Amino acid sequence: MDERSGTALTAPLPGGEVYGAGSGTRDVIGWDIGGAHVKACLLQDGEVIDVAQWACPLWQGLAHLEAAFDAARSRWPALHAAQHAVTMTGEMVDLFADRKDGVRRIALEARRALGRVAFYAGDAGWCGAADVPGCWASIASANWLATARHAALRMDETGHETGHDAGVLVDIGSTTTDLIAFRAGRVLAGGRSDAQRLASGELVYHGVVRTPLCALAQRIDWRGTLHHVMNEWFATTADVYRATGELDPAHDLHSSADQAAKDLPATHQRLARMVGLDAHDGSADDWRVFAREWRSAQVDVLGDALRRVFETHALGPQAVVVSAGCGDFLVADVLAHAQDSASTASAASTATQRRVFAYGNDVARVAARAQTRTAAWAQVCAPSVAVATLFDKDHR
Repeated sequence: MDERSGTALTAPLPGGEVYGAGSGTRDVIGWDIGGAHVKACLLQDGEVIDVAQWACPLWQGLAHLEAAFDAARSRWPALHAAQHAVTMTGEMVDLFADRKDGVRRIALEARRALGRVAFYAGDAGWCGAADVPGCWASIASANWLATARHAALRMDETGHETGHDAGVLVDIGSTTTDLIAFRAGRVLAGGRSDAQRLASGELVYHGVVRTPLCALAQRIDWRGTLHHVMNEWFATTADVYRATGELDPAHDLHSSADQAAKDLPATHQRLARMVGLDAHDGSADDWRVFAREWRSAQVDVLGDALRRVFETHALGPQAVVVSAGCGDFLVADVLAHAQDSASTASAASTATQRRVFAYGNDVARVAARAQTRTAAWAQVCAPSVAVATLFDKDHR
């Protein structure tokens, strides 16, 4: 991580190899510009060649977005020769006066840095740079819709033979979780805006890196006794999954709550503060067990939300789950909780039959010549892959 710029290239290519766009192929680079990360996918002739992610604390200024574009230019030297497809959620950060201002300013920066660029506007299709002011509301926070639409189309293509053309996208990221139902190639979510999806429960502001622990539970078990938790930003979910050993360091890009180290002693100290203790008040095993209590609390919240999505859309036993995001390691337990909390015995009995498909392996078309970790990065950066693929499909 480059602490000066706040950005980091987290998917380095072995041996310093660099892929270049613009070599006579049909090249599309998909972008997912968030408030905390920028994710990008290089698509050539409809296949995923490379995927990357950079930290981008956009609330601190547009210079971080510029730095992410610079890093991408170093990775893909012929970046300007490609067509670019952009989706975003970064318009929500408090750098901007409002969401409209955020969409407009991000779009201006993308146009300046990238050249040929189209913006994903969900149901409204694609917008050129000149059209952004008129369709900003459709562009704002539409990345989930790109991923869900791509998953729905792909499952529909393969589901006629397997019977798995309906399901739910479960995308657990660093900050949020999307739970989006689909059937027969169509996205079933009734809402489109963040506000509507928060109301429906299809957007849950829980992630595995940046979520403050006091958002997970108001009481937590420590050595057999329930404690009220401190409603302070003392620790985040990154501390939980660092302690359980499940968080890939490549996805742990943001500073800790106290700006201290990310080793286990410092992680334990932050966890301890949540119940008024210090790290020396417990053993390493104690803090691992404590972390798993927080993990269970998050799984319960997400599992309850997933159950409601299955029930709202009357998705039967053949409905599948498509997993995505850097928190995909939680999906099996979230699905199990949704099963255990199902409102009817029949729903509970059939939930175990649901298949889980991984977006990076089963939805994204990763080229055979891509690096071995590319599918894993496609899993983490699914919206960037989806927006590139949808643009390529719509403009052949």
